[in-house]
Amino acid sequence: MAEEIRAEMVANVWKIVAGVGDTVAEGDTLVILESMKMEIPVLAESDGTLDQLAVHEGDVVQEGDLIAVIG
Repeated sequence: MAEEIRAEMVANVWKIVAGVGDTVAEGDTLVILESMKMEIPVLAESDGTLDQLAVHEGDVVQEGDLIAVIG
């Protein structure tokens, strides 16, 4: 079953850490967001393969926006 990872706040996508097709484990950092000079890691919530990455470095995400899908 696919798991959607969504933004928890308005932020800039500062750095992409994992790529589509990568195997990830629960707790692995997928993306690093930046908000108010703070770096916020977006973590995998389960083990699997990164099937989709819906953001690019420099994008601005809103609360609830899709960041990634883990299959």
